[in-house]
Amino acid sequence: MLALALAALALAPTAAVRAAVPGVELGVLGDPGRFEGLTGQHSATRLLIAAWGQSNFEQLFGMMGKQPMLGINATSITPAQIANGSGDGYLIALNQAIARFAAPVYIRPLGEMNGHWNAYCAYDTDGRPRGPEYSTAAFRKAFARIYLAVHGGPAVNAALQRLGLPPIAASLAVNPNATVIWNPQGYGSPDVPGNSAQAYYPGDAYVDLVGDDLYYINGKAEWAAADALYRAHSGKPFAFPEWGLWGLDAPSFVADMASFVRAHPRTRLIVYYNGHPGSIFDLGSKPAARAAYRRLIVPLGSG
Repeated sequence: MLALALAALALAPTAAVRAAVPGVELGVLGDPGRFEGLTGQHSATRLLIAAWGQSNFEQLFGMMGKQPMLGINATSITPAQIANGSGDGYLIALNQAIARFAAPVYIRPLGEMNGHWNAYCAYDTDGRPRGPEYSTAAFRKAFARIYLAVHGGPAVNAALQRLGLPPIAASLAVNPNATVIWNPQGYGSPDVPGNSAQAYYPGDAYVDLVGDDLYYINGKAEWAAADALYRAHSGKPFAFPEWGLWGLDAPSFVADMASFVRAHPRTRLIVYYNGHPGSIFDLGSKPAARAAYRRLIVPLGSG
């Protein structure tokens, strides 16, 4: 009976949870000043998502708070091309920009990789494989290359050689201030066996923080998938780099997030996807959820 009760607690975040939780970092995608006015949250980080090749890094970092989170999307290059070095110029520039920034920064490459809407997903909408250039094996090697380039140091090319990948033809700065986030959805879309989150996992050596994007859509949120992802990577801190309300004013979802964070003490960071004013995600149009956010989420923050 005790085991059943504990399992139910893990999968039902609305249950009362009194466990102590260290302060988590709170962030936002959207205008941090406006979001503070809505909720009282002083955001530790702001998520911005840039395209592969968009290399105005200093400008981007300067817009994102005390610990920036740079998301990197890729439509102009395949996972196999990244793995084999075709994007090294961009990665070298990113490594050097992080070194110049000389402060903590989150790098979130190729997020939601198991979602068919992303060009680097291995599967299309109907569950058909997109081919070897986009395979999960190619993605894992691409992610490892990105991780090694971001962190830099003299051992990068030896690590690439062990992976069977070509070297990076540049000296890379050591960036201990960088945290690389591996960020699938908890479940694949399409939800076919080869498109699971785990199929894209490059290995513990190439991930600093495990993330899950979670939205309340049509009255449902995939909490069980989030819990499974958290438990599958027990040696890594956890985050929700994106979470939000998809057009609904649902304070229960906000309460569920607060309960999940308290029940999962490795959760380090949660970033609310607020979008632009008037968007379907905007808390400005969701008074009940906004009040719940102010009451339940803001007090979780580490400041």
